[in-house]
Amino acid sequence: MTDKTFTIQGRTGPWELVMGLEIHAQVASRAKLFSGAAVGFGAGPNEQVSLVDAGFPGMLPVLNKFCVEQAVRTGLGLNAQINRRSQFDRKNYFYPDLPTGYQISQLFYPIVGEGVVEVEAEDGSFFNVGIERLHLEQDAGKLIHDLSPTESYVDLNRAGTALMEIVSRPDIRSPDEAVAYVKKIRTILIYLGTCDGDMEKGNLRADVNVSVCRPGQYEKFKDTGDFSHLGTRCEIKNVNSFRFINQAINYEARRQIEILEDGGTVDQETRLYDPTAGETRSMRSKEEAMDYRYFPDPDLLPLELEQAWIDEIRASLPELPDEKRRRFMSQYGLSQYDAGVLISEQAKADWFEAAAKGRDAKLVSNWVTNELSARLAADGSDFADCKLPPAYVAELVELIETNVISSKIAKEVFDHVWNGEGSPAQVVEKHGLKQVTDTGAIEKAVDDIIAANPDKAAAVAEKPQAVGWFVGQVMKATGGKANPAVVNEILKAKLGL
Repeated sequence: MTDKTFTIQGRTGPWELVMGLEIHAQVASRAKLFSGAAVGFGAGPNEQVSLVDAGFPGMLPVLNKFCVEQAVRTGLGLNAQINRRSQFDRKNYFYPDLPTGYQISQLFYPIVGEGVVEVEAEDGSFFNVGIERLHLEQDAGKLIHDLSPTESYVDLNRAGTALMEIVSRPDIRSPDEAVAYVKKIRTILIYLGTCDGDMEKGNLRADVNVSVCRPGQYEKFKDTGDFSHLGTRCEIKNVNSFRFINQAINYEARRQIEILEDGGTVDQETRLYDPTAGETRSMRSKEEAMDYRYFPDPDLLPLELEQAWIDEIRASLPELPDEKRRRFMSQYGLSQYDAGVLISEQAKADWFEAAAKGRDAKLVSNWVTNELSARLAADGSDFADCKLPPAYVAELVELIETNVISSKIAKEVFDHVWNGEGSPAQVVEKHGLKQVTDTGAIEKAVDDIIAANPDKAAAVAEKPQAVGWFVGQVMKATGGKANPAVVNEILKAKLGL
């Protein structure tokens, strides 16, 4: 572990990072957590607000069973303990976007307890992040400040929207690990269908708790679970992109290190990340649970789940990313890296499997992760929107496998296919792109080039690698259609190699 430990060099020596993340994921549900009001992006201000959401007196919350099911499904996907008995609490604070004066959340008895997630780092190694809890809570509304220089407006469309807050243990030790962890959680949620993971719309965002310590301090206390000996943590709220997560952590860590090395103390506080300035800014002092005067919500009974219902949800889980990666490696003979790239998006993994039936899986994987992915990215699309049938890539690979076309010609064929000219076989026929395998025609081209370049031909005996020049000339003379293997075989025979 020592050689992989991420450190930041300060004036007085190296420092290490210790981080825990709170991921807020909007539950994929058509209705809110405690009302029947619709949930959707893009509605006009206050068009999706019920009397419950608006905090009208006498309006009682009614728990959305589907949101509970989604939370249980997520907990199972995170290999976490499902608590058969949980409870909703009131988190009391006053803000214009919270009409009731409290948020319904779960502090003392969350619906999901401890779990663990295995995360793949950039170098292909794996690390575990402990899940401390997952609880359900309702979102607040939204304040809009830019419509008037003197007034702010309140939009309650989001008020009451169901959120899952996934709280990790402080097991994350670098900015890259933090990004990899959020990516893994996002992928799991999308596979499960419990959150769409759209960070741009705010449907998934992270609060990052950052602290710094001297090397060895984390390892010394991690097994005890007592992290009070480490540095004071600051929470960076609502970071909604992978790039911003990385940038915010780097800035905040260096800010804390500078304070400590100058003899100061880090204040425990909540901060915001300003991507334009590339810095975190103080928002407010960090509150503790006692500041919110939590108490059990008197309008909601404790939530009690039947084990049979939990087992039914467990049985309905899809194949999750870790399982799929292992299967791709065993079933298709793919490397850990190739399998990891494919399973990073569920739609990409499904697209690959549809194309790989009966074909060279490694070759299909290369086309999916390279050429096709690049085309989709250039068009601002992803695999969920891909119009190209998987059967077309399967057919393209078959044409390569059967030597109808070469790998080089295949790229030209793909260009035509992508532009809507038909299937690979139709394109090959239409443009006359079949590979030349007629040894007589290839041999004539070889003879002509050798005769025109006797000096180069003589030099090949002393420098065998120079045969590559002849291969290139033959391919050029045949319009790239000659079978490269046949060309090499004939050239070696003609040049005495």
